[in-house]
Amino acid sequence: MTEIPSTYEPARVEAQRYAEWLAHGEFHAVPDPARRPYAIMMPLPNVTGELHMGHALNNSLQDCLIRWSRMRGYNALWQPGLDHASIAVHVVMDRRLAQRGLTRFDLGRERFLEETWKWKEQIGGTILGQLRRLGCSCDWERTTFTMDPGYAEAVQEAFIRLFRKGWIYKGKRMINWCPKDQTSIADLEVEYVETPGVLYFVRYPGEDGGEGVVVATQRPETILADVAVAVHPEDERYRRLVGTQVRVPIVGRVVPVIADRRVERGFGTGAVKITPGHDPLDNEIGADHGLPVLVCLDPQARINDLGGERYRGMDREAGRKAIADDLRAAGALVREEAYTTNIGRCDRCKTVIEPYISDQWFCRMQDLARPAIQAVRDGRVRFHPERWTNVYMDWMERIRDWNISRQLWWGHRIPVWYCPCGEMVAGKAAPETCPRCGGAALTQDPDVLDTWFSSALWPFATLGWPRETEDLRYFYPTSALVTARDIIFLWVARMVMFGLEFRGEVPFRDVYINPTVLNIEGRRMSKTMGTGMDPLLLVDRYGADSLRFALINRCTGEQDLRFSEKMVEDTRNFANKIWNAARFVRMNLDQAPAPATPPARSALGLADRWIVSRFARCALEVTHSLERFEFREVCQRLYDFVWSEFCDWYVEMAKQDLREPPAPAHAAVTRATLGWTLAEAMKLLHPIMPSLTEEIWQALPHEGRTIMRAPWPDGMERWIDAEAESQITLVIDVIRAIRGMRADLGLAPGETVKVELFAPERPQATLEEAERYIASLTRTFGLAIHPETAPRPRGGLSSLCGPVEITMAVDSREAAQAMRARLQKQLAAVTRDLATLEGRLRTAEFIEKAPAEVVAADRRRREELSTRRATLERYMGGLGS
Repeated sequence: MTEIPSTYEPARVEAQRYAEWLAHGEFHAVPDPARRPYAIMMPLPNVTGELHMGHALNNSLQDCLIRWSRMRGYNALWQPGLDHASIAVHVVMDRRLAQRGLTRFDLGRERFLEETWKWKEQIGGTILGQLRRLGCSCDWERTTFTMDPGYAEAVQEAFIRLFRKGWIYKGKRMINWCPKDQTSIADLEVEYVETPGVLYFVRYPGEDGGEGVVVATQRPETILADVAVAVHPEDERYRRLVGTQVRVPIVGRVVPVIADRRVERGFGTGAVKITPGHDPLDNEIGADHGLPVLVCLDPQARINDLGGERYRGMDREAGRKAIADDLRAAGALVREEAYTTNIGRCDRCKTVIEPYISDQWFCRMQDLARPAIQAVRDGRVRFHPERWTNVYMDWMERIRDWNISRQLWWGHRIPVWYCPCGEMVAGKAAPETCPRCGGAALTQDPDVLDTWFSSALWPFATLGWPRETEDLRYFYPTSALVTARDIIFLWVARMVMFGLEFRGEVPFRDVYINPTVLNIEGRRMSKTMGTGMDPLLLVDRYGADSLRFALINRCTGEQDLRFSEKMVEDTRNFANKIWNAARFVRMNLDQAPAPATPPARSALGLADRWIVSRFARCALEVTHSLERFEFREVCQRLYDFVWSEFCDWYVEMAKQDLREPPAPAHAAVTRATLGWTLAEAMKLLHPIMPSLTEEIWQALPHEGRTIMRAPWPDGMERWIDAEAESQITLVIDVIRAIRGMRADLGLAPGETVKVELFAPERPQATLEEAERYIASLTRTFGLAIHPETAPRPRGGLSSLCGPVEITMAVDSREAAQAMRARLQKQLAAVTRDLATLEGRLRTAEFIEKAPAEVVAADRRRREELSTRRATLERYMGGLGS
């Protein structure tokens, strides 16, 4: 055993203990048929910057589950890694190049990739170092990057298998296009932002010279590509126009008026222009009506040749203004209205997305989704909290084909080669010759795969797939996944689909969706908005263990958690409390080996039996809550047990037993109970606060090299002692009641008083057994305990606490007068506050206008003051006149 220093220094403790764990290979896991596997695959941090508070929460939760599983005897693997994050890294690199006055096109593909690999090596090491600072017990020997050679082979294998099944295909479709990043992005990567704009009402005159129809549009710049005007078939206003033709203003193109039920009669005038090349719904309507597709914007969102000399080369915003001005000048712009709508933006660079017709690669999803839906329906994959099941199912049942190609350079290049003869060949390496014509001039597709395609393989590609490795057979399927709600569709669902497709089994059994960390005002944490918090700064100030506990303690099952530095500071106080209690325990222990169980029940005193029983209940409740992913309940139960039951009550009772043992052998029993209970409590707390608990456990009698491998407290039911719990509950209630009386009477902490207790036979016996605790913890002298039938003293104050009557003696007229004066002063203050509160609560305007929680708080306060006034008046009566 080691000594415990006087001051808790988390930086020293955490660095030292983590280095020891690494040195002994405690985090490494290899297949072992004699043990049950437990595996978690880390949600991969992107190589785009440093970790944020969401990463701190997510990884703290994973580490909690992994450490708990190790202690339960599982062969626990936590697989770490980094994601190449194709489009996100492009955004970072474009920004870095812009600082040098360059673009990626200035560098070319090869030089750009060289620069990006350098960036990855720099930032990747930073991120992994930050995870170590958090105390994460990942198997660092297995660290995987999603562009490592073995992983790249797995990505190619998956693509080729799906391609050969006909589930991956290339086609010209409307996709979301980012003009800044110059790539397509998935529907799930579009962020919709409420944006003020203008609704333009434009007249399309009849081709026959009639007045035609007025349409409403937010995008007059796309008038250049209009091919029809559409109305609802049941809209009486336009029934006569269906089948006629109108002329597109500015352009002069003659287009038909068509009827389609997808037109919203309540939008604008009820008539809309149809531009299949620039709107997804228009594209569907145009296809169903056999309309041509015109495109008036190029990939940079600039007007192309359809704009002629007047508009060619303008960006879409400038084009919108110019065309609106020309419509106004021509008398075709009937009116303009302010209009707010949701505009889709690239979730990485925030550029407004352009619906665009493009040749892209797609993955058919219906056949992949069907077994993944059934897996959740059957309970083979379970979501926690359960409400996220519906979110998953709703999206999966409406799934559309997935656009998997990106017009970027950083990422997994699509393993398809093209021959001038038109042949298309998929393979892991470039074919030497074309299988159709024998030519050798084959070129590889320039696009890369969507990052989420490679990430979907994470649970099994990390274990060696497509090779049938020992790791893969042993650790797959994995056990649990901890992730955020915003990637349920992007990542979780796709891992389930790919796991079932390529392995025939779900990739994990349980999915815990952790809450989103907001600041204390409920705003999203963001460095640019000034609302962010750097988790590593909090680690520097308070220690990683304090940050971990503070974050996990806020996981209530809600979808968001509000967080502030004060919560970490409070947890640091909790850590100090544990540290100081541990120093007291350590100073009172000898060098005896750790007992595997508490001392025999027959040897335990009342307080010892109580704390062992309370620990047993705590262990059962913590285990049950961890099994149900109820992390808040875990933290609260541990906090209550360690702070209140162990430190505030048992340690204080133990001090009395060590000073004045009721029997010669009892001091040794108390020491053993102190050491055993604290050591076992550290085991329960270890998954959340690993370094602090290791440090204290090492200073106590123990068996084994590290608390990480110490057995989890199981089978504790036999140590529950309901009678001892009931007895000590009574003792604590009496102590609190006496302390309350002292506070009511304004007695100074060091001022002693004489107290007498009157109780029925069984409570009397309990109080007599606990007399030394009551006397020392209430600063009483001459504590007397009587049967309930005994005569009461004259001139004292009394109070009831359950079956016990408490009397406090006032031994002189002078003392009574001084006490009466104090009570009168308190009574006057309470009466004044109560009158103010009752006046406010009688005011109808206050009741009607004040927030409900404020009114409820005032009503509770009124009840408290009324009770206190009655207590003070009773004490005054007990003192006489």
